[in-house]
Amino acid sequence: MDDLDRQILTILRRDARTPYTEIADSVGTSEGTVRNRVESLVDEGVIERFTVATRTGNVKAMIEVGVDVSVDTHDISERVAEWQEVDFVWQVSGEEDVVFVVDAQDTERVNEIITQTRELEEVVSTKTRLILDERVG
Repeated sequence: MDDLDRQILTILRRDARTPYTEIADSVGTSEGTVRNRVESLVDEGVIERFTVATRTGNVKAMIEVGVDVSVDTHDISERVAEWQEVDFVWQVSGEEDVVFVVDAQDTERVNEIITQTRELEEVVSTKTRLILDERVG
């Protein structure tokens, strides 16, 4: 990945719907070059998916989960990622093992998701943080 790829990624991170012609104008190359670069970044797995960021008026929260040392964090991450309100799931280092972000209709639903998480037999602890503000970098 070179500097041109990084410039293209910066633009796509802010708005994945930016037309290739507009990206090409911004980075000083042709639309075909941008198209080829994006296709290569997808093929190489650098771009995993194109997604939508929303401002729904819902309550967003980050739930940090500690699991037993014998637990496969990939397995629990896959299961949690299937929950309707879950936007992102990360396996992380540190005190917690898995972190996920939920976008729920209200704090009552956030609490239900926390309870659902705690009911998983592998989970030994949770810590929740409400997200007060969000910016796309």
